[in-house]
Amino acid sequence: MWTRDRPHGDVFMETVEAYQDEEWMSHFRMSRPTFQYLLDLLTPALTMQTTHYRTPIQPRRRLVIALWWYATPGEYRTISCLFGVGISTVCSVIHQVTKAILDTLYKRFICLPQGQCLDDTIKGFVQCGYPQCAGAIDGTHIPIIAPRDNPADYYNRKGWHSIVLQAVVDHKYCFTDVYIGWPGRAHDARVLANSDLYKIAEDKREIKDSGWGGHPSPHHWVAAYPLRHWLMKGYTQHLQLSPIQVAYTHTLSSARMVVENAFGRLKGRWRCLMKWNDVDLKFMPHVVAAFCVLHNICELQKEQFPEEWTVKDPEVTPSSVDLEVSGGQHSSSAELIRETIGTNLNEMLK
Repeated sequence: MWTRDRPHGDVFMETVEAYQDEEWMSHFRMSRPTFQYLLDLLTPALTMQTTHYRTPIQPRRRLVIALWWYATPGEYRTISCLFGVGISTVCSVIHQVTKAILDTLYKRFICLPQGQCLDDTIKGFVQCGYPQCAGAIDGTHIPIIAPRDNPADYYNRKGWHSIVLQAVVDHKYCFTDVYIGWPGRAHDARVLANSDLYKIAEDKREIKDSGWGGHPSPHHWVAAYPLRHWLMKGYTQHLQLSPIQVAYTHTLSSARMVVENAFGRLKGRWRCLMKWNDVDLKFMPHVVAAFCVLHNICELQKEQFPEEWTVKDPEVTPSSVDLEVSGGQHSSSAELIRETIGTNLNEMLK
């Protein structure tokens, strides 16, 4: 007696199931086979116990509701009306599916490449023209509603409130490391300096144990961040560059394009990232991380990305400021590595 009968939800689910492939792709940002693959992975985590009170929502319907919210700018109230569930239920389902994705799939689909996977990544960047690269690093801003606590900290240089997503991307546009949640006002270099990625890379013992080979590093990441022996950036004094330095900077910029394209595809698929999200600030990093997992699944499943989904991300990486991550010894060794790579590139181009 305490539950409301909402038969229109079943009617809409029947409509959804009857979608043509193009309609399904448009609404859920993935094909039916990929949806089924994802459902099979998540079903154990999304199956709820049946009790004497009421029948739980089935895993398929839970995933459909969550993906509808992920892929559209729809609000809880709208989704509640469409699927015939309460507004609080929509919120609960989104939290449950997000948690299931992170608990079940995060470590499986987002991890720094090692072994043969690392070799394949390096070869992938070599085919793009840049050697010894294990990934590209950059950051992007995720819009949020101004939080009640310390809203000024989240007001970014673009004039709106956000949190920062820092990511490492491989040659296949897949995320291999993500760091999410810093206030939008924070400088990109400061975010990097406080990430686990930076701490691991700076620890020589950890570098050796994880296959990074110590110093000098046989491979590295590329970015527009402060120069390190494990992180290469292009030259900035454009009017004073030698031909070798110009060629190096151009080639590195081409390699960095993978992370910019990955951010565009991420936001193009999951349109929820393009609105002012009013979900709890503590929950938002979990949502973004789940989107990154789903993005990787779509890329690995060779999902199409129609041109009309493309988001022109207005991210302009500020000129790097070394901040607290500078260091004389590291800077000298990093300069030597960069010069060596530039010289080798020049020889390859001859």
